[in-house]
Amino acid sequence: MDIRYSTNPEDFKRYTTEETRREFLIPKLFEQDKVLVTYSHVDRMCAFGCMPVNRAVPLDDGIDVWHNFGTSFILERREMGIFNVGGAGTVTADGQTFKMGYEDCLYITMGTKEVTFSSEDKNNPAKFYMVSSPAHRAYKTTFIPMSKANHRPCGSPETANARVINQFIHPDVLQTCQLSMGLTQLQKGSVWNTMPAHTHERRMELYFYFEIPEDQAVFHMMGTPQETRHIIMHNEQAVIGPSWSIHSGCGTTNYTFIWAMAGENLAFDDMDEIAIKDLK
Repeated sequence: MDIRYSTNPEDFKRYTTEETRREFLIPKLFEQDKVLVTYSHVDRMCAFGCMPVNRAVPLDDGIDVWHNFGTSFILERREMGIFNVGGAGTVTADGQTFKMGYEDCLYITMGTKEVTFSSEDKNNPAKFYMVSSPAHRAYKTTFIPMSKANHRPCGSPETANARVINQFIHPDVLQTCQLSMGLTQLQKGSVWNTMPAHTHERRMELYFYFEIPEDQAVFHMMGTPQETRHIIMHNEQAVIGPSWSIHSGCGTTNYTFIWAMAGENLAFDDMDEIAIKDLK
């Protein structure tokens, strides 16, 4: 398991490109028949990836759970959100089976002991991108297809940020402890996300970029508003966003990304907006 520690924003100002990528970029999330995990000490968020091909793969496959989480099973004191960004697949959670197509979402409650992943077609395997945060009580494991998400169009072609924010794990859709997740789709001709930018001191955020053609990229902007840096992102990579950092991106083409947040609250208006003219 890859472990990332918290970074002081003053120290971050002196980071090289290599140091910035090492601290915040999650370059690989999918490997055949394995579970890959990055544990961030920023709000103790974890990003998982699983691509089952030849077998059903359990969530704890190859993971020393007690050593890494201090619990008897991974979700003993955690909740989890799952998106499928590959071919059709199945998630089984404590005996409940959920068939998941492309861009379907599943929320799994705290206390779920056994989670396994499988693909319907090994030649077009499912790719399960997952984020987990600490939780204090159990809610209901819930399957959320795109049709049940809360769809919020925003932006405009004139500012190159026409997009739809699809809220899946969100207070308007279902109850959770602190995890929230959604999927934002940029329209053709639009390349900017989350601009104007903002920070939220009481919540961190993870971005997972996908549907990026092989010869294209996204320039992910981060850092304090007056000390911005960028990380060049490619398809199916994720980036950790501390609470003090902006989190915005500009692509060389349109793309899709999954956002995940956790922290003190689920209040989506609890943010500090930064005017574009004030960014440096």
